[in-house]
Amino acid sequence: MQKVVYNVFKRLGRDNMPDYLSASDTAARWGIKTRRVALLCEKGRIPGAYKIGSSWAIPANAEKPADARISNGKYIRTKKNKTDRTEENQNE
Repeated sequence: MQKVVYNVFKRLGRDNMPDYLSASDTAARWGIKTRRVALLCEKGRIPGAYKIGSSWAIPANAEKPADARISNGKYIRTKKNKTDRTEENQNE
């Protein structure tokens, strides 16, 4: 990935490559999956990250964003279990 980023900057006329990492390098550094890093980039949660083709260029000094996923176990939608559905069908 760094080679790709370097080639893009070279074509733009910039000889010095800034410190950017790929999504997989960043994932290894932060201890999370590559797909999770890509999702964070897509949602704009990593400042300074941009897409080059199908790869993400992430600043080397970027900090891992706080996890905003549900952590309390309370979900908005709940699945009805089988007994609830059979009771509803019997009431109709």
